[in-house]
Amino acid sequence: MYRLLLVREGEAALKGKNRSSFERRLLDNITMALRPFTEARVYRSDGRVLVDVGGHPWEEIAQAVSRVFGVVSLSPVRVAGHDLEDIENAAVDLMEQVVKKAEAGGGSANQPLTFKVEARRAFKGYPLTSPDISRRLGGAVLARVPGLRVDVHEPQVELAVEVRPEEVYLFAERIPGPGGLPVGVSGRAMLLLSGGIDSPVAGWMTMKRGVQVEAVHFDSYPFTSERSRRKVEQLADILGPFEGGMTLHVVHFTDVQKAIRMHCPEPFYVTIMRRMMVRIAERIAARRRALALVTGESLGQVASQTLESMVAINEVATLPILRPLVAWDKVEIIRLARSIGTYETSIQPYEDCCTIFTPRNPSTRPRLDQVHRAEEKLDVEALTRDAADRVESATFGRNWSPAGSMDGAY
Repeated sequence: MYRLLLVREGEAALKGKNRSSFERRLLDNITMALRPFTEARVYRSDGRVLVDVGGHPWEEIAQAVSRVFGVVSLSPVRVAGHDLEDIENAAVDLMEQVVKKAEAGGGSANQPLTFKVEARRAFKGYPLTSPDISRRLGGAVLARVPGLRVDVHEPQVELAVEVRPEEVYLFAERIPGPGGLPVGVSGRAMLLLSGGIDSPVAGWMTMKRGVQVEAVHFDSYPFTSERSRRKVEQLADILGPFEGGMTLHVVHFTDVQKAIRMHCPEPFYVTIMRRMMVRIAERIAARRRALALVTGESLGQVASQTLESMVAINEVATLPILRPLVAWDKVEIIRLARSIGTYETSIQPYEDCCTIFTPRNPSTRPRLDQVHRAEEKLDVEALTRDAADRVESATFGRNWSPAGSMDGAY
């Protein structure tokens, strides 16, 4: 039924002199999302971004494009010729589908669906004006499609009509996208990816601002199981399609944790462990030309995520540490995790390195002088170097997969 998808971009259209580079990146990212669909193609026409579905199921392509950052929404487009009767038939057929979908979704036949027609005559040579087109199509739809009522002020459905030089586009459905900026326009960052709920959401939020995100995971095998690592790989596989593939760097962290346990006071295990993670992640970031680190920390969510702890962790960083969730509560984080498709994987009961080495009485407000004394017996340089040199890297989620949807996403 639908040959085209009309894609609406968001902030990229507001970038002034940089607009063209942002828009090129958006088209490149949509092209990457369409890799599994060999006949589909994306192009720009008269200021519009369009996707030709190339005979593929339009619903699958719409789902793939709706995961591309920079896309605000998209609409499946019915194409008609310039003949008014052809346009009327297309409008009637389109609105019949809208009514059927509303009824299937629980709409009542006793409560007509309200609609209006909004015509835009981009082709000024067309003999009818935009208001004339709206009136003609509105009358035809009202006469031929049961279950509709006109409301020009607050309609439930807006039938949009664009008269273009070659053909006419009609669309009534808007599928939400994530918005934000196209991934890649804001540099690269390294996400500290655990197996929990928060860090995947933090990574997604960072991608939304146009950052290409790579992930670092700290593996404590054999204290943690292979299933714990597979869980993190699954999370990278879910997040990957949002940016055309996520590179995951797995650090063998067991020796570092053993050294902390042997040489450091127990109340400071978590603080020192996180300082070591930052040091190691920065070494990997330097090799990958990343400009920042990203964590899923939320202020006060757990005992170790206090301002004092953040100060102690930040001290060893030379790159900025981005904390997109710092002011979010758990309910907000879980809601977005469900929306992007990471929640069910995150709650799988496999422990990560942080939970395995949690002390009985952690220091929640560590002072820097205390942390410095606690680290005195550690060979920080050797441990950091050895861990950063023992990294396994792989890329996940290169192709679109149907996990998650953007319904209700921030």
